[in-house]
Amino acid sequence: MAAPFVLVLPDGATGGYYTLSATAMKLAEFPAQTVRKLPRYPLVPATLLGRLAIDRRHQGKGYGCFLLADALFRSVRSEIASFAVIVDAKDENARRFYERESFLPFPDQPMKLFRPMAEIAKLFE
Repeated sequence: MAAPFVLVLPDGATGGYYTLSATAMKLAEFPAQTVRKLPRYPLVPATLLGRLAIDRRHQGKGYGCFLLADALFRSVRSEIASFAVIVDAKDENARRFYERESFLPFPDQPMKLFRPMAEIAKLFE
């Protein structure tokens, strides 16, 4: 289950979209230095940013960064506890996009990345 968010352009066309949903990751999957201050529960609550996509006709116009910022803002303002926003990059281009936006790869899963919610909160202070 996921909540979809759609970018509707002034002409009524769909420019892109993303989904947000709740997820959990095993504590041991995060880098040790990232979770050293967390309680030792087996699962860490997180927000899954899924299916971030931009219509091919509108790529290169900054809509991806806009939708990512919107997703991070919605995630951080949520009243539901979440340690990080998680993404699954579909290819190397997507992975590089998220890394440019300060997402970190999981040590054993380079196509799965995260950004701690505490860092995201600082963006919107």
